[in-house]
Amino acid sequence: MSLKDQLKEDMKAAMKAREEGKVALSVIRMVNSAIKNTEINDKVELDDNGILGILAKEMKTRQDSLAEFEKAGREDLIETIKAEMAVLQKYMPAQLTEAEIRQIVEEAIKACGNDVNMGNVMKHVMPHTKGRADGKVVNTIVKELLG
Repeated sequence: MSLKDQLKEDMKAAMKAREEGKVALSVIRMVNSAIKNTEINDKVELDDNGILGILAKEMKTRQDSLAEFEKAGREDLIETIKAEMAVLQKYMPAQLTEAEIRQIVEEAIKACGNDVNMGNVMKHVMPHTKGRADGKVVNTIVKELLG
């Protein structure tokens, strides 16, 4: 089952759950809206990889919001954001460990051959880690291994 179909099924289940499914329903509707907007703007039909990119972007937005709310001490908003992140996490692939990221980066450095620089290595690494690892972590590891 594709991610799009899974989102539709889960949206129906959230609607039937009424009050218990409110957070899930709002998050799924937001994701569906982002998918539809991207498809309309880019004039393409998104596959699972494209949808994963949108999910990763939404998760990143919430992580940034969570950090800001924690700084401000907004407990009410922190709980809401954590609930939304839990819904999004169901659709995300398993996150890579630091050791797995290091292995991917090392392979990318070997693949670059003589033309090893930050841009080329990141170009090789990002397709393998998209949606499965935080870009900041990948960037840090690449800098460490190149430096």
